[in-house]
Amino acid sequence: MFEYHTAGMFHGSIEFSELFQGRRASAADSAVSHQINSLEDELGVKLFHRTSKRVRLTQAGHLFSQYAQEILSLSHLSKERLKESRQTSVIPFGIGCHSFLELERIKPVLKQLRVDFPLLLPALRLVSSASLENLLEDGEVQVMLTFQDNSPKRAVYRELSQQRIVCICAECHPFASHEVLSAQQLRTGERFAACLPHSGPHPLLELQSRIITGRAPDQTCFCDGQETLYTLVETGYAFAVTADLSRSVRPGICSIPVLGYPPVSYGLAYRTGEDHPVLRSFVSAMELLFVAPISSPGPHTQAE
Repeated sequence: MFEYHTAGMFHGSIEFSELFQGRRASAADSAVSHQINSLEDELGVKLFHRTSKRVRLTQAGHLFSQYAQEILSLSHLSKERLKESRQTSVIPFGIGCHSFLELERIKPVLKQLRVDFPLLLPALRLVSSASLENLLEDGEVQVMLTFQDNSPKRAVYRELSQQRIVCICAECHPFASHEVLSAQQLRTGERFAACLPHSGPHPLLELQSRIITGRAPDQTCFCDGQETLYTLVETGYAFAVTADLSRSVRPGICSIPVLGYPPVSYGLAYRTGEDHPVLRSFVSAMELLFVAPISSPGPHTQAE
């Protein structure tokens, strides 16, 4: 395949030869003649018939001229298509979550981003915190929701809120009538549910460990994910402890603060140096979302 610059040089030589037919030789003529001679040497054929008065294409020159014109036309077309693709290409934006609660939480933000960035295509990843850290470092997600304790060390962390450590249970559970609970009370409670692998802020993991230690094997339900855990809790089969993401918990589940455990920091993490309009808009919208007032249906029950 002939290179683009070769086709362009040949096409320019034809135009130059036609423009300066019959004129006295100049430095420009010599440069064009040198280019033509080099091209003919490279191809091994004569492209021009030359006389003292005119220059015209040979049969091989006419054939090569067609190919050169096609190459130049394709080059122009490809540039135009690339310009069009840049104007209409989707904008990928990876968001990492470790819980279905977080997916529920970001829905209003995604709706707003769709208005602000019509070409945006979110890539939502629901995996463990450890996996999210790898995805963030590899650039497969641009932002992740996380607790500060689990935020990647080399990432920028932006706090959204301070979350209480709470016990969650069904409205029919014995714990539902309590205003507050202690770790000792939780140790004596009925069946307990916890996620595997254990992940979360350090105070939460320490509390889970205290509840599980010494408990009979059939009194602990180890769950593969938050969906399973919340199903067991909502249907009254178990209680659990978690950070109080109160605006994302399903109706019918009670939330009771646990004494002796301070609130934990919850927010967003993104790579150092990561800065583009979608990320800035996402961070700003999430910050506004978490400062909005929460409508509470009752003293303990959590709802969207």
